Amino acid sequence: MRDAGAGSNRSERRDAAENRRRILNAAITLFEQHGVQPVSMNQIAIEAQIGSGTLYRRYGNKSELCLDLIKDNMFLLFEDITAYMAQNRADPPSQRLTGLLRLFIRFREKKAQLLKGVEESGPGDRLRYRTRNPLYNELHQLIVGLFDEMGAGQAQPNSVFKADMVLMALSSDAYSFQRDVRGYSPELILEKICSTFVS
Repeated sequence: MRDAGAGSNRSERRDAAENRRRILNAAITLFEQHGVQPVSMNQIAIEAQIGSGTLYRRYGNKSELCLDLIKDNMFLLFEDITAYMAQNRADPPSQRLTGLLRLFIRFREKKAQLLKGVEESGPGDRLRYRTRNPLYNELHQLIVGLFDEMGAGQAQPNSVFKADMVLMALSSDAYSFQRDVRGYSPELILEKICSTFVS
């Protein structure tokens, strides 16, 4: 009796893994053809040849799906940030923050559509949902730490507020506006953010 249950669980896990693979492959195919924003969860379910209930059991919304698609790249980003911070630990915190932001802007340039999907497809209050994703939280903690270092000795360094503002400036909507409407290059956006918040 016990063995049958264990076999059933393994089979269920295999099914879940296969469904995940099909969902992610379908999402990549559709996102490459149409972009992230116009593609619906229903289209992904149809392309993956699974029921929409199966899709929603795995991913509550498109934001969660985009986050799963991008997580390996996020892992590499944070590996790069960790290595950068270790190699440059003797540099002033303002310089390390500039380097961290440069790495994130490079990442944003490469993964713009998926990041937009992560930020914009959450339920209800998009802003509150955006701040709960792991990418935002990890970056926020690192940036707050660097602002704290810069403000050491000050009564109120205001690090949390500054970190919020930096990440808002680098959110998909704000970044795209500066890039596409204002015509600023990634390097110029970084320079302007640093001159506003870091200097």
